[in-house]
Amino acid sequence: MYITLETDYAVRIVSELCKTCGKIDAKTISANTMVPLRFAVKILRKLVSLDIVKSYQGVQGGYCINKDPKDITLRTVVEAIEGTYCFSRCLAPDGECNRGASGKCCNQRAFAEITEQVNKLLDSYDFELLSKQQAAMNKELSENERTKRSKV
Repeated sequence: MYITLETDYAVRIVSELCKTCGKIDAKTISANTMVPLRFAVKILRKLVSLDIVKSYQGVQGGYCINKDPKDITLRTVVEAIEGTYCFSRCLAPDGECNRGASGKCCNQRAFAEITEQVNKLLDSYDFELLSKQQAAMNKELSENERTKRSKV
């Protein structure tokens, strides 16, 4: 079970916009995130419609993040692309138990608990935190690379 490629790309795009100060055009976003341009534009439209991203039209146009990165969680982005996360269809707001056992099923109860835990974890990661973690990883990798070179 994986998130969709579109969601993976959306997370990359939001991360890129969070680390960029100011506007950035779709072509640059595409290049920096390794997301095909047509797909990036499609995702950006969804993110704009949900006020996660702001778009600017015209020659000086582009995109920028529209919220504080600490206020954008992984859950926000996942649900922007995929809709409300539920471990099982029987938990979806429009879902219905095809056995007629809704509310009387131990499986449904377990699936609800799993859904709640996953949503809590997705909510615990905001883009400010992810950005700080990435900077720390980059620093560590850079230091490891310097250490390797000095030993040679």
